[in-house]
Amino acid sequence: MAIPRIILASRSKARNAMLRNVGIPFETIPASINESEMMRQMRDMNTTPENIAMSLAEAKAARISREYPDNTVIGSDQVLVLDGKILQKAEKREDAKEKLKLLRGKTHELVSAVCLAKKGEVIWEARSSAKLTMRDFDDEFLNDYLASAGDVLTDCAGCYALEESGSWLFEKVEGDIFTIMGMPLLPLLGFLHELGFRP
Repeated sequence: MAIPRIILASRSKARNAMLRNVGIPFETIPASINESEMMRQMRDMNTTPENIAMSLAEAKAARISREYPDNTVIGSDQVLVLDGKILQKAEKREDAKEKLKLLRGKTHELVSAVCLAKKGEVIWEARSSAKLTMRDFDDEFLNDYLASAGDVLTDCAGCYALEESGSWLFEKVEGDIFTIMGMPLLPLLGFLHELGFRP
């Protein structure tokens, strides 16, 4: 059986690293969708965080799979939920500072979704969530973190990468590390295995 080429419809460094580290040959072609507008519309309709994350993942995968119909396309997305509200990604360092002030000392949830699409149609999907409790750190600690964190402040939903210096922010984590990094990897690998993919 000919195994179709895999495309990851995301520019996320963490998602790219996950696939590379498990030996999946793939190409990255980020999908251009208006995430902010999609999220606004879905929030207005009281869509659940789980369905918002999945809808964004599906939109990315479907967009790229229509352009490359012979390939298997992975779409994935993540949303951060605090006290029942979805928080947007920070656009600049000052936004990240205010967001981390809001999150410190509290427990928030990361909801991650992943799907596969072929010829514009989603053929498989999975979602998972994790709960993370931040330390009640002081402003000096926060400023030191902001000075060292780099691009992760605006690249990630929570302004941190747990696999990097972001781990200093937390006192408790409940959930799968891959979910926290932005993609439910283990169920994805299980389905790719069924399709005939191997490391």
